[in-house]
Amino acid sequence: MASKRFQQTSVLIANTFAFTMCFMVWTMFGEIGVPIAEELNLNGTQFGILTAVPILTGALSRLPLGAMTDQYGGRPVFFIILLLIIPAVWLVQFATQYWQLLTLGAFIGLAGGAFSVGITYTAKWFESDRQGLAMGIFGAGNAGAAVTKFIAPTVIVMLGWQAVPNIYAAIMLVTAILFWCFTFTNPAHRSPGKAPLREQIKILNDPKVWKYCQYYSLVFGGYVGVSLWLTRYYMSEYGFGIQLAAVIATIFVLPSGVIRAFGGWLSDRFGAHNVTWTCLWASLIALFIMSYPETRYSVEAAGGAGRVEFGFGIPVWLFTAALFVVGIAWGIGKASVFKYLSNEYHENLGLVSGIVGLAGGLGGFFLPIMFGALVDITGIATTVWMLCFGITLVSIIWMWWTERRSPVITRSSSSGAKAKQGVTSER
Repeated sequence: MASKRFQQTSVLIANTFAFTMCFMVWTMFGEIGVPIAEELNLNGTQFGILTAVPILTGALSRLPLGAMTDQYGGRPVFFIILLLIIPAVWLVQFATQYWQLLTLGAFIGLAGGAFSVGITYTAKWFESDRQGLAMGIFGAGNAGAAVTKFIAPTVIVMLGWQAVPNIYAAIMLVTAILFWCFTFTNPAHRSPGKAPLREQIKILNDPKVWKYCQYYSLVFGGYVGVSLWLTRYYMSEYGFGIQLAAVIATIFVLPSGVIRAFGGWLSDRFGAHNVTWTCLWASLIALFIMSYPETRYSVEAAGGAGRVEFGFGIPVWLFTAALFVVGIAWGIGKASVFKYLSNEYHENLGLVSGIVGLAGGLGGFFLPIMFGALVDITGIATTVWMLCFGITLVSIIWMWWTERRSPVITRSSSSGAKAKQGVTSER
């Protein structure tokens, strides 16, 4: 029989790989949606809905899937999810109408629901002082959004967009087989005797849960929403082709996904509160820079002697640099928010991670639609970053009000046995 250390490592690697592939599939409409939008003549709002429908079903499924993980274990639940999404992914290549794509996208969204399964399955294999790092490594599977930005545009140019779902379905089949072969089941991780879900859901009366939902709707929901929108943004705002736009977009997507593991280590070392607070401020400053629209000024000389006109806009290098900062901040923040949860809700982590994950997924669902609507209404592309700036500011104010305003600053960020040390009461 394999040692516990081997089982921990094997589960973590297989879990992370499977989640990476799930995230790749979950966000594929951000890339194949561009040529689809041209074929079907979709506007910005319709494109946003197309990319967001998988995010919605992924978000809504996280709560029941998290509760099922507590009850039945992560291995069987994750494996069934992998099997269910394969036919939906494969059938996308045959879709010719908008409603067909939306229907299949809804089924593909289960790939995003795998997060609450995998994060719980991973955490329960590790000791409390190592959970932050383990969950951070698993969460680095968010980099699957970058994988699809490398693979999908090249396949689209060479073989057409219909080839992408065909290839992805084959990848997911291999992933399911590898996952089952290299993961293990520990009956001690199950909680079959827990209260009914209706009773467990009473945890929503805890205001801290709502606060963590707000944080995660920004750092994760923002990551998903921006990832889906970036390729189109670079194409429309800076005139890049789909391949170049997708590659540049990975400057945000890839580091933000991979650095989540480092964010878990930072949260173990410095505490969830300190890490999250720093990440929110860093992203706020960067988003302020990104929000500045292309502007032209006209200065009339005294006495009508003449007029001077000049313009100012954010060049692509400055925008991309600020975008990189946002990606790093949100990537670390995704890990630090879940460190809050592992500290405070260890007994029902699956349920709470499902609730918080649901909030994050809903953020990823609503943001692309809101991005499209804002651009359609105002005609100003940078309104998408103004929206993200406002959401970040709300998170900072909420954190200050509940965690820093009191003269006795108590934080829910200590690791291990100190997890409960000085948590500020909600107001």
